[in-house]
Amino acid sequence: MAIIREKSEHACHPTTLHQDFGYTARYNLIMKRKRSTPSARASTRLSSSVGKLRIIGGEFRRRQLPVLNSPGLRPTPDRVRETLFNWLGQSLYAQRGVDLFAGTGSLGIEALSRGASELVFVERERKIADQISANLTTLGAENGHVLSVDVDTFLTQTGRPFDLAFLDPPFHQGLAAPCCAKLEANGWLADNAMIYLECEASLAPETPVNWSLHRETRAGDTVARLYQRRPW
Repeated sequence: MAIIREKSEHACHPTTLHQDFGYTARYNLIMKRKRSTPSARASTRLSSSVGKLRIIGGEFRRRQLPVLNSPGLRPTPDRVRETLFNWLGQSLYAQRGVDLFAGTGSLGIEALSRGASELVFVERERKIADQISANLTTLGAENGHVLSVDVDTFLTQTGRPFDLAFLDPPFHQGLAAPCCAKLEANGWLADNAMIYLECEASLAPETPVNWSLHRETRAGDTVARLYQRRPW
């Protein structure tokens, strides 16, 4: 946070208490008001409303992008992201993916950086969706598409199959199992799709019977699981 310091070229320094005549108190009040100008307050609000997303690997490696600090926005930790994409390895090339409850877009952007052919970001909150769009423009990632729509509404439709799905729903809202069921039931997944599910450690999510657990890791109160879909 920038600290604003102001100096007066004609500051008065009285030599005795009797010569002050209240100048010191008035001077301190004026300086306090200057330090609280609207522009200074706006700058403080702006700096506290924006965070940074660091891309770990691939074409956009080490790029840092602005992300909004919004209540409930819970980015996937760097260590978990790195582990996930180590699991996926080279399988992202020419793959179509969807990032549900996209938030910062960290998972989808990382996939694009590592060779995914197309990524659809689904994020209900308009301001957060707009920030993802702005970051894709900054990167020149024309194969990323952002939809500002509720995930449930999106999944209720019949979809074109994705090879990769990232699913990171808000914790403690019972969204994981219904979303998994709709992904499977409404034609959103290719025959051998990979599905990443991130949820609270206390939850044992129900997943379709043709999804086999491929990898799993834990970080704090979060468990990350990667599933492999098998066709019926």
